[in-house]
Amino acid sequence: MILCQICGNDIASELLICPFCGGKQGLNPGPVPLDIPFHKVVNLELGRPLVASALQKLEAELATGRRQNLRVLTVIHGYGSSGKGGAICVECRKVLAYLKGLGEINTFVHGEDFRQKSGATRDLLRRFPQLATNVNLNKGNRGITIVVL
Repeated sequence: MILCQICGNDIASELLICPFCGGKQGLNPGPVPLDIPFHKVVNLELGRPLVASALQKLEAELATGRRQNLRVLTVIHGYGSSGKGGAICVECRKVLAYLKGLGEINTFVHGEDFRQKSGATRDLLRRFPQLATNVNLNKGNRGITIVVL
């Protein structure tokens, strides 16, 4: 068994494509250090920024996460006080959908859908079983989004 170079799950060493994430494996992947963190929490709300500043921080954190070989980011964008979704929440999710379409992120799950009965979350938990202990699981938190890099 080796660790997938993309998602970090254990896979058979002879596989060229990970059955969890579909990521292509290198010809000589070598060992992946187990002490590399796979998850980080990013708070876009901190300091009550304007939407443009929050989106710049999102882009910077995604780039940093890629450089650090992180697999998952929990993005805290808030939900706004109106009950209809704040501007940062709405724009953040638009940007994530765009980046997913470009292939720059793998996928994302809205906080309100981050529950074990959701198909997307079940797939996420199969790929990253460590998320089963995440404090936001099954909470219906509309102020976060889970991003898979």
